[in-house]
Amino acid sequence: MRKLLLLFILIFCKPSFAQQIPLSDAAEISVLTMGPGKDLYDSFGHTAIRLEDKVRGIDVTYNYGVYDFNDPNFYAKFAKGQMRYVLDRRRTEGFLRNYIEANRWIKEQVLALTPQEKQAMFNFLENNLKPENRAYNYDFFYDNCATKIPQILQDIVPEMTIDSSFVDAPKTFRTLIQQNVHWNTWGSFGMDLGIGSVVDRVAPVKDHMFLPEYVFKALEVSSRDGAPMVAETKTLFENEPEESKRNFFSSPLFAFLILGLLILWITYRDSKNESRSRIFDAVLQVFLGLVGVIFLLLWFATDHYTTAYNYNLLWAFPLNILLAFQLGKKHPKRWVKGYLKFLLLMLVLMCMHWLVGVQVFPKALIPILIALALRYLYLTKAVERDLLPAVEDDGA
Repeated sequence: MRKLLLLFILIFCKPSFAQQIPLSDAAEISVLTMGPGKDLYDSFGHTAIRLEDKVRGIDVTYNYGVYDFNDPNFYAKFAKGQMRYVLDRRRTEGFLRNYIEANRWIKEQVLALTPQEKQAMFNFLENNLKPENRAYNYDFFYDNCATKIPQILQDIVPEMTIDSSFVDAPKTFRTLIQQNVHWNTWGSFGMDLGIGSVVDRVAPVKDHMFLPEYVFKALEVSSRDGAPMVAETKTLFENEPEESKRNFFSSPLFAFLILGLLILWITYRDSKNESRSRIFDAVLQVFLGLVGVIFLLLWFATDHYTTAYNYNLLWAFPLNILLAFQLGKKHPKRWVKGYLKFLLLMLVLMCMHWLVGVQVFPKALIPILIALALRYLYLTKAVERDLLPAVEDDGA
């Protein structure tokens, strides 16, 4: 009866009450690591903290990876990069069931903590669970469900050290986030398109732990005064491998290959007819300009620092919208020829950025980048025939 009462208090009553519950010597605190799922948002895996005390009848899991949908203006904050996540607590049985049903492997690392450290961590988590404490500003690289684990552990066990051997060779942030996402998927393409050059620098060893798999590896080589921090590692669920099904014909590479071929075909036809497809060029440049506006807004109008310094602006430039109006005319103004040469230079700069590693761009863009370069080359010659006379362009 006493065990049931304690469990009722822990699960259903205010978090502050739970801090008064003393854990037994049989209590165990462990780190749960879940493998990647099928969807983009769960393709990086997940990490949580489990507290099990059979004497007290407690078995709960603390999860820092929960969206706070009740946060005012949730979607506006999401778009601006001001995501609020919250700490949640659930019965471990129900928590694990969701991952088992999703066929995601689960591993558990039981931590070698003293009774005092277990109680301290329990109290810390319960204090974090209070309504005024449970929310935090989510950061994909530096403050998420995975980074919370080493932060909490080092607060509870200051003498804990982590051997850097858990990283074979340091990787860039972009490489790390692409490890579990195939490059020729729309999710990968979208990430590569939206994030800037800031993620193309090599991540320090400790910063690899924004991914759950690296937290798992780091804990395996962590120690305190020479003694391992992990007392036991268990596999709670071994998933059934599933064959990855990818349809090339619905991939970004196929889509941009078709678009690139369309641009090349129209360029070939125009060349044969010594003409310009004015409506096509206008629509194309409006599209590229609007994409550039999105890149610009992500850079300057949000708190998403990972979208800063995005050199995709070199091929999708906002001012192309102005070019669209001129290319749609029978007689464009004289500055159009110079602007087309400027766009060619921008594509060259983009290639240089790619080659020297300033920023890695989506491979699926290659067909359309080649097509755009050839289209601009043709247009620099084609508009020469149609330019307004210099006298008509005065004061433009």
